[in-house]
Amino acid sequence: LDHPVLHVSWNDAVAFCSWLDKRLPTEAEWEFACRGGLQKKMFPWGNTFKVKGKHQCNTWQGEFPIFDNAEDGHAGPAPVWTFKQNDFDLYNMVGNVWEWTADWWSIRHSQDFQENPIGPITGQDKVKKGGSYMCHKSFCYRYRCAARNKNTPDSSASNLGFRCAKDA
Repeated sequence: LDHPVLHVSWNDAVAFCSWLDKRLPTEAEWEFACRGGLQKKMFPWGNTFKVKGKHQCNTWQGEFPIFDNAEDGHAGPAPVWTFKQNDFDLYNMVGNVWEWTADWWSIRHSQDFQENPIGPITGQDKVKKGGSYMCHKSFCYRYRCAARNKNTPDSSASNLGFRCAKDA
């Protein structure tokens, strides 16, 4: 009961959040929550991956994809409370499992996006954030607050979950 829910499609995540009278966070909300009040930081805790030599999240260590030496204590998904929470009291915002967001995927290079981070109203893929235990700097350096990836709404995976949001 203390591990994240995995193998959930975007469609099922939306249905579950709705059942709780909640919703998936937008990409902008997710990123704001990930930073925990910090501005322009790479990770929820700052700009260095390790703090005083200690891992702050669950990612692949060792030779990818051959061997994960579990230097952070986990070779697969970690319990939710394993690593220190950010300044908004949120756990595992990066690493561990990818998280669905409400937004449709688009490439974000324009100045318009920087000033108004609302994604497109339709698309083929949904944005996922946070990276996972299968991310390694040599392959998938997406366990950073600003990093992103995509999947189709009917996809699920052993390293993909979600968290719900609610309007204040």
